[in-house]
Amino acid sequence: MSMHTHSDDQMACPSCDHLYDMSGLEQGQQARCGTCNHLLATYREHAYAHVVAFSISALIFFVLACCFPFMSFKSSGMESVMTLPQAITQIKGEGMWDLAILVACFILIIPALVMALTAALGISLLAGWRNHWAKDVAKLIFHLQVWSMVEVFFIGVLVSLFKIADMATVGVGIAFWSYAAFAIFFTLALSNLDTFQTWKNLEELEP
Repeated sequence: MSMHTHSDDQMACPSCDHLYDMSGLEQGQQARCGTCNHLLATYREHAYAHVVAFSISALIFFVLACCFPFMSFKSSGMESVMTLPQAITQIKGEGMWDLAILVACFILIIPALVMALTAALGISLLAGWRNHWAKDVAKLIFHLQVWSMVEVFFIGVLVSLFKIADMATVGVGIAFWSYAAFAIFFTLALSNLDTFQTWKNLEELEP
């Protein structure tokens, strides 16, 4: 995904291509297209410090979510404990390897990759480094983030908890709360990585 920029402070709306001057934005202000109401940019000072902090926090909670028990089920005297990787392995073990790959990609692989790239890009922009890979990383982040299903997965888990509660005793483990924290920090990191502000800063850092 690339921004339609015409100068350092101008951009065209991605939806209707109307041109806008973005130079007057101040801390916390948003710019929306007057024609289609598309959100163009949200200006934040010290945005990259927040991006780095949120993305690194997200990665820490992601590791915890993968290493500890996610849920436990107890019914008729039998108890089963499940981690996120084990859940995917179980789906594959039931012959649905294609579904297992999709689940792994949407809730683990892509989100983790997006956060790792976001942390790297945030550190690069915060330090003002002139990296040749920064634009490609930014494009990849803005493209991949739409394929991440972190929030959708967690909401689905919450809905399932209420349905399963009538059939078995359900316990939530450290990984459950860690993934919840991961989802929060994931959203915060990406919300602070404004597309227009990022492309503008990347262009300013070009040799």
